[in-house]
Amino acid sequence: MFNFLLLAALLLGLSLLWLELRHRLRPASPLQLKAGPFHVESSPQGITVTGEITITNPHRRMEVFVPEINLNPTLLGNGDLRNLEVKTQIVALHPDEDSRPDHYWAAYIVKGRKNTRASLEISITAAPGIAIKKLIDTLWIEVVWVNYGPFGRLHRRDGFLVPLRKPEPINANTAAWRQGDRCQVLPIGTHLLGVLDEPQEVLRRYAGHLWQSGDVLTIGETPLAVMQGQYLHPATLEPSALARLLCRVFHPTSSLATACGMQSLIDREGPARILGAWLIGTGLKVLGFKGWFYRLAGDQARLIDDITGTTPPYDQTLVMGPQEPGHFCQHMAEALGVAVAVVDVNDLGRVKVLAASQGCDGALLERALRPNPAGNANERTPLVLVRGT
Repeated sequence: MFNFLLLAALLLGLSLLWLELRHRLRPASPLQLKAGPFHVESSPQGITVTGEITITNPHRRMEVFVPEINLNPTLLGNGDLRNLEVKTQIVALHPDEDSRPDHYWAAYIVKGRKNTRASLEISITAAPGIAIKKLIDTLWIEVVWVNYGPFGRLHRRDGFLVPLRKPEPINANTAAWRQGDRCQVLPIGTHLLGVLDEPQEVLRRYAGHLWQSGDVLTIGETPLAVMQGQYLHPATLEPSALARLLCRVFHPTSSLATACGMQSLIDREGPARILGAWLIGTGLKVLGFKGWFYRLAGDQARLIDDITGTTPPYDQTLVMGPQEPGHFCQHMAEALGVAVAVVDVNDLGRVKVLAASQGCDGALLERALRPNPAGNANERTPLVLVRGT
């Protein structure tokens, strides 16, 4: 019996090692794309958005080709946008080549530890008489590009938001505070947030004139994650056999119940950890101990939002949990002078405080946020100010 268990453990260990090695050797490109800054100019004829993207190769010696790059712009607003015309333009700004006058993107090699840039221009026009500024408020720019190198030919999709107009901050004298259980709460609206936003600037702009000593400013975990760039398009994932197998055992409403959702977790934590967590979690579940898969698989297992799980346009992407929420809260509290917490709240009354700065009253947050004052639809109120009474 002992020899059998030893052999089984050895085979399991070898299997986990093989999975991990296979995962690490899968086709992957080292190139990284970063956007910004972007500028918005309005005129009677329409709106023009200009900015840059930077493509960086952090690899020491690998050279990667970028043979194709295109833009897919999407407008978001509160009206019928079919009569608007959108044009795009990409101009290469390579450090060692002149830009072509015809703006053709010639295949370019990004050498190891080098980078290149490109300027983007998106023009939005409407027929005379259409109030374009009232129709649209956000531009979603998706960069569709190809990476070509020792790993093969990979299609990449990176998207980011450019706010075309921002709401005015709430007036402190007319703020509509809501009465709660021995507390007051104030949902605070913002523009649709994205990776081009700096979190501290967002908190200060929309809530800096509202808080008082003793207040707690909360931010949803998903809005923080998207500002940190923690989202990806499922088209960039290639679900493994392990992802296709494991996703089938989760409840259909779970973000891990799809092959891409599970693969996003495997890519973050590694296949050995996820398979090991599932095996141990399943065994303990049979014995009556639930929830061990999520404890062993890492924080991201509970925080991933699959497509449709967030507000548009992020409903087309997988959104991971925020990076280092504890460090974020403490840093923001010290910089702004108000207690800060990152929370995950739903309409069922579930309140999870992912992290909070020192001195936050957990019981106060639980009472204040249980009614979910920020909502889970398109309220665009990612900030909630909590005040004890």
